[in-house]
Amino acid sequence: MPDMSASASLATTHLVTLAEFDKNKVTPGVLGFIVFAVMALAVWFLMKSMNRHMGRVDFKEAQEADQNPTGKGGPGRAHPSEG
Repeated sequence: MPDMSASASLATTHLVTLAEFDKNKVTPGVLGFIVFAVMALAVWFLMKSMNRHMGRVDFKEAQEADQNPTGKGGPGRAHPSEG
């Protein structure tokens, strides 16, 4: 059976090295904040522009009878009574 104290010692040394990290290398810093802020502003402006453009769109649907006054099917429409 292998010696458990050696593997426990090895695991402990790996955990200690993970716990001792340099805080300056882990955090994104000022540059990361600036990049995030610029991206947030860009998304805000894009959403504002999208809302303005969506307000200009006319979603009124024309009545089907207005489009086809004869009542017969147009291209792409199949009626069972027609051959």
